[in-house]
Amino acid sequence: MAAARDQLLDAIRALMAAHSPPLHALVVPSEDAHQSEYVSEQDKRREFISGFTGSAGLALITMKEALLWTDGRYFLQATQQLSNCWKLMRMGEDPPVEAWIADNLEDEAVIGINPWCISVDSAQRYEHAFSKKHQTLFQLSSDLVDEVWKDRPPVEPRPVIVHPVEFAGRSVSEKIKELREKLVHEKASAIIITALDEVQKYMAGNGIDIREYETVQSDANLLATGKLKSSVDGENDINDNEVGSLKIWIDSGSCCLALYSKLSPDQVLTLQSPIALPKAVKNPTELDGLRKAHIRDGAAVVQYLAWLDNQMQENYGASGYFNEIRGAHKKENIKGTKLTEVSVSDKLEGFRSTKEHFRGLSFPTISSVGPNAAVIHYKPEANTCSEMDADKIYLCDSGAQYLDGTTDITRTVHFGKPSEHEKSCYTAVLKGHIALDIAVFPNGTTGHSLDILSRAPLWREGLDYRHGTGHGIGSYLNVHEGPHLISFRPSARNVPLQASMTVTDEPGYYEDGSFGIRLENVLICKEANAKFNFGEKGYLSFEHITWAPYQAKLIDTKLLTPVEIEWVNTYHSDCRNILEPYLNEQEKEWLRKATEPVAVSS
Repeated sequence: MAAARDQLLDAIRALMAAHSPPLHALVVPSEDAHQSEYVSEQDKRREFISGFTGSAGLALITMKEALLWTDGRYFLQATQQLSNCWKLMRMGEDPPVEAWIADNLEDEAVIGINPWCISVDSAQRYEHAFSKKHQTLFQLSSDLVDEVWKDRPPVEPRPVIVHPVEFAGRSVSEKIKELREKLVHEKASAIIITALDEVQKYMAGNGIDIREYETVQSDANLLATGKLKSSVDGENDINDNEVGSLKIWIDSGSCCLALYSKLSPDQVLTLQSPIALPKAVKNPTELDGLRKAHIRDGAAVVQYLAWLDNQMQENYGASGYFNEIRGAHKKENIKGTKLTEVSVSDKLEGFRSTKEHFRGLSFPTISSVGPNAAVIHYKPEANTCSEMDADKIYLCDSGAQYLDGTTDITRTVHFGKPSEHEKSCYTAVLKGHIALDIAVFPNGTTGHSLDILSRAPLWREGLDYRHGTGHGIGSYLNVHEGPHLISFRPSARNVPLQASMTVTDEPGYYEDGSFGIRLENVLICKEANAKFNFGEKGYLSFEHITWAPYQAKLIDTKLLTPVEIEWVNTYHSDCRNILEPYLNEQEKEWLRKATEPVAVSS
């Protein structure tokens, strides 16, 4: 397979040389025309050409080199998947792609790009970097990767689902009315929306036309020339003379270069999408649904952990979830029933599928044993995944889509005897997890400021992790939702946290070739009951809505403060009381044992 991909590079370079004008480099992004994080099979061009399967990254092919940029979640995975023809470029450590091109390619070099798969922001950043050497970002009329992808998968139509108002909390007509009011306020005549989770779906009943992909560029051109009826035509607040002089609103972080190129720069209003913040700030119906969905989801996770505990003991002679007696298990499978990362994650999906309003997984389950758990976004495949091992840490990051909410939870467990080092690392991650959960902070605080709270306990031990601490989560929408996040990345400074936003709390630690640890809950941002209100700012705090126990035998309680021990015990007590009604007697007994109070070790 690696040899075949290396031959593809030769084919791509031949097309680059034959192109008019000849291309000195080709940029192959991960995104599709909607700048989606998770793309369809036919849009996985970067994966096809490089062999790297992570969800984030960018490939650059020159006449002599092939380079792949990705973030810290995928460094280890990329080193395992890239052939010797590729060079890994580590985001945050190596120069970004535009700087590398400007420094390493010749004057007046031509760099090809599929304009549908790059945002306006990225394109303008590239063009600025290229300007010092008069290099050109060239918009390709066809994607060169598609030309060498002979067995490219066909388009897979998926059904469009109308989200009932009983779960959404607001009707589409209300949302469109509010959107048009924002257009009027900003003196914009129209808005171009390209992100898939921002497309309104009630069709004709709400005055929405569905158009073919092939017509969207011409429609954008008609909109720019005033020949297409705009969103605010006929609004009482704007007269006919004003409409022609109004702007067309785009979000430069999600609008693709192909559509932007059909507009005149002086008629473009570049602002964050007016849909992003209302989507992130949940209404009361959405918050209620999210709480309920996480309770049912927590019950499924507990059922899974209880089942897996029993299976590891029966099939592998493991000491189990609660015990850590050395020598209590054998490494070999003693009953012949093989448990793999995929087979056990399928069982978890089975538990979830029995829950009310279940509609599928929110992302592919990260079910990872031992060294695989150190691959931050590991994706097990049935034919290559590892067998479960009682001697190694098991990390499971999973989630589901329910009509009333989206879930995302990570728990890390050990069914044998964890080492003191593993316990110490787990406890440091838990301390960071608790630190964010109990944070109180003034209105206007961004996730960039909060990120250090989760890292500080790890830093004290000389540890860290290469991913953000938290992301927004949708309401029956994307599991990774912006515009806010909790991270060290500069983009986390852009949007302050607000009451009724959701965000995950997921610090971790990963030791290449050995193990990985991550703990994740979903939090709701709420008004804090602070004693004072300095500066009349108002203060915020968090409410956790994820329910599943932390494994006591992985916690070194000597490293916890009294406040942290009280937090664990309170959480476990609440977890038990909330989930017991959804469990059978055997599962209840398992949960009672898993949530017994922890105390400082002697």
